[in-house]
Amino acid sequence: MPRRNWIILAVVIVAAAAGAAGYVLHAGDVASAARADGDFTVTPHDMTQGNPRAKVVMIEYAAPICPHCAHFNATVMPLLKKNYIDNGKMLYVFRVFPLQPADGVAEKLARCMPKDKYFPFMDQLFANQKDWDPEYGVTDIRGALLAQAQKQGMSESKFDACVASTTEDAKINQQAQDAVDRYKLDHTPTVILNGTPQKDASWDALKAAIDTALTK
Repeated sequence: MPRRNWIILAVVIVAAAAGAAGYVLHAGDVASAARADGDFTVTPHDMTQGNPRAKVVMIEYAAPICPHCAHFNATVMPLLKKNYIDNGKMLYVFRVFPLQPADGVAEKLARCMPKDKYFPFMDQLFANQKDWDPEYGVTDIRGALLAQAQKQGMSESKFDACVASTTEDAKINQQAQDAVDRYKLDHTPTVILNGTPQKDASWDALKAAIDTALTK
């Protein structure tokens, strides 16, 4: 669907999700330091892994329902973590780019959890897309996402309160709009390396690009 449409869709109230739910980001603790380098900015709202002062910054725009994102998360991310993130060579920034309302719900739930559960929950959602993703024919999205959240220890009452909150509605809309305006982003996953969108998000291509950036 056109990207302008999903930005509008992100704030639609849908009873099936949990009473009244805006499909947007929820405020959460963030482990990153603010940083601005030329054509890209890392904010305190971003969810990050790695060294905040690293020479290389990789931003990934992804949608929890996206099967290509799940494949990237399962095959490329472990290599990035081992070779660049965990050893401090790179700062990794994860941003949700909503393709469907369920993406916003998933992001809100992740941000309602303790910050050390944010990435494990996203990993869980990617690995179990068939259990909750509407693109796989799941119709009870609320029930399916509740089951996923409960695996991380979230109660049903907290689940409902989290999904119903509209405190951070504007942030997801602005983040999505910025991605379109700044990077002409139109698909997921999209990888931005030191401010430059990468045409090829395969491991070999990213490794070559990161190694080149580290030598500059």
